[in-house]
Amino acid sequence: MARLFGTDGVRGVAGRDLTAELAMDLAVAAAHVLGDAGAFTATGRRPIAVVGRDPRASGEFLEAAVVAGLASSGVDVLRLGVLPTPAVAHLTAALGADLGVMLSASHNPAPDNGIKFLARGGFKLSDAVEDEIERRLGEDWSFPVGSAVGRVRDAYGEADRYITHVLSTARGGLDGLHVVVDCAHGAAHMVAPEALLRAGASVEAIGARPDGLNINAGHGSTHLDKLSQVVVSRGADVGIAYDGDADRCLAVDHTGAVVDGDQIMAILAAAMHAGGELAKDTVVATVMSNLGFKLAMREAGIHVVETAVGDRYVLERMKADGYNLGGEQSGHVIMLDHATTGDGLLTSLHLLAVVASSGRSLRELAAIMTPLPQVLINVTDVDKGKARSAALASAVAEAETELGDTGRVLIRPSGTEPMIRVMVEASSEDQATKVAEHLAGVVRTVCV
Repeated sequence: MARLFGTDGVRGVAGRDLTAELAMDLAVAAAHVLGDAGAFTATGRRPIAVVGRDPRASGEFLEAAVVAGLASSGVDVLRLGVLPTPAVAHLTAALGADLGVMLSASHNPAPDNGIKFLARGGFKLSDAVEDEIERRLGEDWSFPVGSAVGRVRDAYGEADRYITHVLSTARGGLDGLHVVVDCAHGAAHMVAPEALLRAGASVEAIGARPDGLNINAGHGSTHLDKLSQVVVSRGADVGIAYDGDADRCLAVDHTGAVVDGDQIMAILAAAMHAGGELAKDTVVATVMSNLGFKLAMREAGIHVVETAVGDRYVLERMKADGYNLGGEQSGHVIMLDHATTGDGLLTSLHLLAVVASSGRSLRELAAIMTPLPQVLINVTDVDKGKARSAALASAVAEAETELGDTGRVLIRPSGTEPMIRVMVEASSEDQATKVAEHLAGVVRTVCV
């Protein structure tokens, strides 16, 4: 059977793949694996869980199912309401909870939803812990009764604790900055505009009227056209876009040009390096980060450590080796001194603080790196197990020789589909396209 947990929790179409029954069963299993449910009889203390969600309509019934599973297992539940994933992670730690639960499908459309579990301290789970939860699904549990059942209370006011924390991490205010913020009709629709206003910015919010069905629809970090248009038409300094659960952000400058996650990381890394705050003068990125990012960091005297694709792998490397900045081109940026996961609001506040304190425009700051043209071709209906074949390796070696130091090749099998991704960067768009198409042809011939 396929593994239930994916790269970021359990996801699917709510009501079909992700049912109320599955949500409850997952919550019961997680209560025992993460919260040591049942131990209260010996300790006299019930475990505590915090539960948050994004505004999807399905989040309402899934929240009810998760809360029921936790409370019926003897876990006290603090219901946080609609909050970003990083807020739930922060509050898991700040409130001393044994586990946290976030109901969200991030940048996916409204019919989808997902369940993410967080361990004590607010960190995402390892594969081993997720496998243990999955293994114990449907176990013949002995449920508590009477005074031993978990209690449930609303804790919607804890949103302010998160806002206060995020604001406390940024150096300097945002006075004089005109910012347009696109909340994707998602989890940040209240906290992000409020935090930016408190920081001193002049704020105009779009994508901030969720109705349960419009999350990510034409707005947010996966749909930047609207934000670019509004920034230019309003004469704003910067535009910030979050995704549905606000664990990532992208930006646009005053001309409407996109500033991606690599550029944001480069700006933050340079500022932290100049201030002596970048641990070991190193930033952690994935193999998908643009070569231009790595060249810019080398020029700035900053080391780059690479990981596999996925913010969880970035975080694992950061924790293991003592680094404090890392992220992905998609806008997942982890500032480990202040957060346990990618945090779009935190990232945007620190990015805007660099703009405000430097007196330079975001466009000027983003020029620290020149993104190399990048072409990605997804070759479908192939045997991804043959991605390491000798014939394909030889073709890649020839391409790398042709590209030299100003380009690179990445061949990556999909983790979920019969597909191999061919990514090529080069000094020109024409060269990147030519090499990528040639290698895609080799994949179609060899990987059958």
